[in-house]
Amino acid sequence: MAIADKIKLFFKEVWTESRKVDWPTRQQTLKYTALVIGISAGLAMFLGTLDFIFVSILSKFIL
Repeated sequence: MAIADKIKLFFKEVWTESRKVDWPTRQQTLKYTALVIGISAGLAMFLGTLDFIFVSILSKFIL
C-alpha cells in the first residue's frame, strides 16, 4: 500500500469517526465556556488573595 493510499484511508476513517461524534449544541458550548471562565476567575481571585496575605505576613517578618 502506497503512502498516498494510507493518507487517503486515514482521512476517510477520520471523516467516518467524526460523523459518529455527538457534538454539543451552541447553548451547551456557551454554558460550559461561561462555567470554565467563571471557575477560572474565582480561582484566580482566591489565589491572588492568598498571595496578598502571605506577602503581607512575610514582609512583616523580613522588614
